[in-house]
Amino acid sequence: MAREFTFTAQVWLWKGDSSWHFISLPEDAADEIEDLTHGMTGGFGSVPVEVQAQDVVWHTSLFPDRKSGTYLLPLKKQVRQKLGCEAGSVLTVTVRVRER
Repeated sequence: MAREFTFTAQVWLWKGDSSWHFISLPEDAADEIEDLTHGMTGGFGSVPVEVQAQDVVWHTSLFPDRKSGTYLLPLKKQVRQKLGCEAGSVLTVTVRVRER
């Protein structure tokens, strides 16, 4: 089973009073990650990952979103600034599932 997933997706802004930006993982990648990490997730079902977009690499966690049926990849302000992206930008990212 794959431990690395590369895909292209659009950055979006969480609705509400926050400035959280996310990328939604493709459903097929989310399904594989769920199978791979079943019973080994952290709080709120989080999955630790290493992410690379362009030449920027960072560690974060994916969070399951029951409403959309996939995982959400948060993009902190510092990461967005390094990538020069904002809501509506399209990024190609590689997500590597890390051991807990």
